[in-house]
Amino acid sequence: MTKRIKLRTLLAGGLFTLLFIGLIFRLYWVQVYKGSFFLENAMKVWSASETIRQERGMLLDRNGKVLAADALAYTVAVNPKLIAKYNEQHPEWKFADQIVSKLHIVLGTPEDKLREMITSKKENGEYRDQREIRPDGWKIDKEIKDRLSDFREELRKLTGKNDVGLYFMNEQKRYYPKGPLASHILGYEDKDGIAILGLEKKLNEELSGSPGYIKYQKDGSRTQLPNGDVDFKQAVDGKNVTLTIDQDIQFYIEEALRTAYEQYHPISITAIAADPDTMEILGMASLPDYDPNTFWDYKDQSVFRDNAIQSLYEPGSTFKIVTLAGAVEEGLFDPNAYYKSGMIKYSPKDKPVKDHNNGIGWGENGMITYLEGLKHSSNVAFVKLGYEKLGKERLIKYINGFGFGQKTGIELPNEVSRPYSLDWPSEVATATFGQGKVLVTPIQQVTAVAAVANGGKLLQPHIIKSISDPNTGEKIVTEPNVIRQVISPETSRKVGEYLETVVSDQAIGTGKAAYTPGYRIAGKTGTAQKVSRGESGGYAKNKYVVSFIGYAPVEHPKVVLYVVVDEPKIDNAGGGKVAGPIFKDIMVKSLQHLGIEPKLSKEEESPSKSSPSTPGKKAELTASVPDVTGMTVTQARDRLKENNFQIGVLGKGNKVLQQLPKGGSVLPPSQRIYLLTDTTPGNVPDLTGLSLRDALEMCSLLQVVVAVEGEGYVTGQKAVKTDDKWTLQLTLSPKGHAEKLTDKQTDPPSEE
Repeated sequence: MTKRIKLRTLLAGGLFTLLFIGLIFRLYWVQVYKGSFFLENAMKVWSASETIRQERGMLLDRNGKVLAADALAYTVAVNPKLIAKYNEQHPEWKFADQIVSKLHIVLGTPEDKLREMITSKKENGEYRDQREIRPDGWKIDKEIKDRLSDFREELRKLTGKNDVGLYFMNEQKRYYPKGPLASHILGYEDKDGIAILGLEKKLNEELSGSPGYIKYQKDGSRTQLPNGDVDFKQAVDGKNVTLTIDQDIQFYIEEALRTAYEQYHPISITAIAADPDTMEILGMASLPDYDPNTFWDYKDQSVFRDNAIQSLYEPGSTFKIVTLAGAVEEGLFDPNAYYKSGMIKYSPKDKPVKDHNNGIGWGENGMITYLEGLKHSSNVAFVKLGYEKLGKERLIKYINGFGFGQKTGIELPNEVSRPYSLDWPSEVATATFGQGKVLVTPIQQVTAVAAVANGGKLLQPHIIKSISDPNTGEKIVTEPNVIRQVISPETSRKVGEYLETVVSDQAIGTGKAAYTPGYRIAGKTGTAQKVSRGESGGYAKNKYVVSFIGYAPVEHPKVVLYVVVDEPKIDNAGGGKVAGPIFKDIMVKSLQHLGIEPKLSKEEESPSKSSPSTPGKKAELTASVPDVTGMTVTQARDRLKENNFQIGVLGKGNKVLQQLPKGGSVLPPSQRIYLLTDTTPGNVPDLTGLSLRDALEMCSLLQVVVAVEGEGYVTGQKAVKTDDKWTLQLTLSPKGHAEKLTDKQTDPPSEE
C-alpha cells in the first residue's frame, strides 16, 4: 500500500510539474515570443474608428447663387428578422404585406423585389438584421422620407413598439437647386459619389476634398476609454467654384429655347452668350437636356450630349463673317463696288454657285453692291471675295486665325473639333459661305465672332471665374487669355458697322428679325443644308441647320450670342425666320439685365412715327416702363397706354400696390404689364397667362409658397392649406394654350 501511495504521489507530482512547465512555456510563447502579434490583434478589438465626412465644394454662378451643393439625404432600410418576428406573433397584422405595399407605392420598387429584400437571410439560414432598399430607397429626398416616416408612426401605434423594422440612415448627396438649369455645364454626381459629365467631372479633384477620421480606444461596452490613445485627422472640404455664367441670362436662354423647341420640334437647339471682351460665358444651353437631380429617369442618352461643344455643323452663312473680316483686313472689300449676283461659274469643271433666290439675283440685271450682297446674304458675293480676291492661302489663314479646326480649350470635358483641308477649288469656294469641309462647333463660332466684336483679339473662352479654398482662404481667379490678334481694331469696327446693316435694314436685311430700336445690333443669319446620310450622298432636301449670330451694342459690344437650330420642323426654314426671333428675345433681355439701356432717336421714341426703313409701317418699339405704383388703376392704365403697353389687372382693388415688370424696365409694347391691386391673405390674384418666372416673382411679392406642375404658362391655380400654411399650386401648360387664356385678360373689367 505504501509503495502504491508513493508511486501515485510521484506520478501526480510529475504530472503537475509538467503542467506547470507547460504553463510557463505557454506564457512565454504568448507574452514574449508572440507578444507583438497578440497585442496588435487586441488593439484592433480595443480600437474604434469613425470617418468624418467632408463637404463637396459648391458650384456658384457669377453672383454667388448656388447651382450645385451637398444636401442631406436618407437611405431606407428594413430589419427582416424583426419583420418575420411580428409576422409570426401577429399574423392578423399582415405586417410584411403592409411594408411591401407602402414601399412599392412610395418608392416604386416592384413588390416581388421588396418581398425578397424583407425576407433576406444569411448563409446560415437566419434572417438578416438589416437590408437596405436599393436602388429606389437609396439617398432619397426629405419629402419621400417624411411620407415613410408617417407610415412608420402608424406601425408603431399598431405594435406599441418603437422599433418596427423600418429605418432611415442619414446620407449626403449632390443637389442641384435649379433643376435642369445649366445641366450640361454642371454635369452630375451619381449616388455612388462618382462625378459624371460637365464641371462635376472636370473639376472633381478640386471639388472633392478629402475625408477625415477619429480613432480611439474603447472598453467592452464600446465606450471610449478616458485615458486611451486618440488619433484624429480633420476632414478637408472641397473648393468652391464660381462660374462665369449669370443665372438670369442662363434662364433667359433656356426659356427662349424651350419655347422654340416646343414650336419647331428640332433634333436639338443650342445657344451661347459670352462677354466678347473677356470671353466669359454668360450662359450656354442645349436642348434636349435633363435634370441632374433625377438623372436615372432618362433612357434617351441624347439628353446628356452638350451640343454646344460636342456637335459639329456646316455653319452656313454665319461663317461669311470670317470671309468678310479677312477681305476687309486685306483691303479687298469695297461696300459700294458692284458685282453681278445670282450665279457664278468659278471653275470650268465645277457646278456654278447660286444665290438662295434660285440664282436669279437682285437689282437691275443682277447688279448690286457688295454691301447689298452682304445684306441679302449672297453666296456669289462671298465666292468673289473669298475665292477670287482672298484666294485659298489667305482664306485658310483667316479660318485658322479665328480658331477653326482646333479646340477652344474651354474648361469642359469632351469638347470636339475636326481638322479640315481645302484641296479642291469647289472646297475653297463653298467654304467662303460656310458649306463643305469646314465643320464647326457652336463654341468655336462664338469665339471667332467675339474676336470680330472686341477689336480683333481671339480669346480662349472660359466658364470658370474663380476657385476658392474655404480651408485656407486662397482664391485663384481666371484671367482673360489672348491667343492672337486676328484682325486690326479698325477692321473690327468696319465689320461691325457692315453687320449692323444686316439687322437694321428692314427692307432687305436677312437679320431684320433681330432689329430692336434703341440698340445697335450686328448680326448674321445662317441656313446650311444638311448632308444626306443615304447612299446617294449630296445634300438632303428640306433638312437644314439654321442659325443667327451677332453682338450688341455695336459701339461697345457686351454680349455676343449664337443660336443654332438643327432641323426645325417648318417649311422654308431659315436663320432669320427661325433663329432670329430667339436671338432677339435673349439679346434684349440680357442687355436690359446688364443695365444697358436703349438709346432711342426722336422718331423711335414716338410710337406714332413710322420706321424710316419701312415707310408707312409702324416700327416695333421698345420703351421705358413708367412707375405707376400708388396710382389708381384708371390712372395707371392711361399712363401705360401712352406707350401702347398691354395691361393685366390682378385683384379687385382700386389702387396699384405693385407692378410687374417694375418701373424703369425697357420693353417692347407686346409685353404685358401686370398691376397688382389686392394682397388680401387667402385671396391670391388670378395668375392665369403669366410665365412661370413672372408668376414666381408675383408670388414672391405676395409672400406665397408655390408648388408648380407642368411647363410653360399658368393655366390654373389652387390654394391648399397644409399644417396651417397656404401653398399655391400652379398648373402650367405650353405657350399656345396659355395665350388663349391670356387674351381674355387684355381688357380686364373696369375697377369702377
